[in-house]
Amino acid sequence: MSAPTTAEYDSSVFINCPFDDQYKKLFHAVVFAVTDCGFIARCAQEVDDGSEVRVSKILKIIAECRIGIHDISRTEADKTSGLPRFNMPLELGMFLGAKQYGTGKQRKKICLVFDRERFRYQKFCSDISGQDIAAHEGKVETAVNTVRNFLGNMQKGVIIPGPAVIFRRYLTFTAGLPALCSKLRLRKPDLTFNDYSNLVAVWLKTHPRR
Repeated sequence: MSAPTTAEYDSSVFINCPFDDQYKKLFHAVVFAVTDCGFIARCAQEVDDGSEVRVSKILKIIAECRIGIHDISRTEADKTSGLPRFNMPLELGMFLGAKQYGTGKQRKKICLVFDRERFRYQKFCSDISGQDIAAHEGKVETAVNTVRNFLGNMQKGVIIPGPAVIFRRYLTFTAGLPALCSKLRLRKPDLTFNDYSNLVAVWLKTHPRR
């Protein structure tokens, strides 16, 4: 695969978040908001290659994205192991390291960091103190609004509709998703990241922003 162009790099958004069923509504809402705002949603689930080491795949995607959205809210212990999962803080660290120690366009990286509560991170990830952490409170509307306002500052001369408009469009898309899945012979519970991203793209073509 060829290296991304500058335009592709500038508009690509690395989404670093939990991928379980409990978080899926927030994840899907963020993907929709990113795409509806005119950006390219990327994440570790976009490639299923058993021959590639997972961390190498993540580093490659990070290198191809100027923008990152990182949700570090999942700190609860796993029911089976009794231990928390630290993938999200680790990937945030990779992203910040690429910005700090990379060269050229890597220095242009910018990110949005989510937690459930704005200052809760200080109890488990205090090294990022001083950064502006956004709180989504586990609410889809808050996440969509925050993503829209964050991305609204990314492109000079481009005006994105307000957060209320993007959220209404997300609700309309979600309401019609079962029918769209049925039409394309897909099952909503089985949608992969690429399935969902493609369905968002299909819907956006017939529902352009005004």
